[in-house]
Amino acid sequence: MAPPESDLSTAELEVLKTLWDDGASTVRDVLNRLHGRGRKIAYTTVLTFLTRLEQKGYVRSDKSGVAYVYRPRISRERVTRSRLQTLLEELYDGAAAPLVLQLVRDRRFTADEIAELQSQIDELERRPRTRGKKKK
Repeated sequence: MAPPESDLSTAELEVLKTLWDDGASTVRDVLNRLHGRGRKIAYTTVLTFLTRLEQKGYVRSDKSGVAYVYRPRISRERVTRSRLQTLLEELYDGAAAPLVLQLVRDRRFTADEIAELQSQIDELERRPRTRGKKKK
């Protein structure tokens, strides 16, 4: 059974992000990465978070070498999709457009990001339109 992505704490998500960014890592690797980001955290705390993440099904560990090596079992995209869906339901009654419009109004985008947004808009305009149907 897949884990519910909404049960991640902020600290657990921070640890999981290091695995997404760096790939397979030991506790020490994660600790060093967090310290490099200015996060002062103890080795045992990182170990606790990785153990919890494994129990919840977000990571897996391998002890074929000297130390446990942790790898993500769930993608960043899946967690992002799930969390965005929760946000949409909680704040916008499931409607995506108000969230997108809010972001466009309130954030600055690079030229590359604007080009990608335009590309996505162009793609939406090429798709057949459906009336009154919400896509889940």
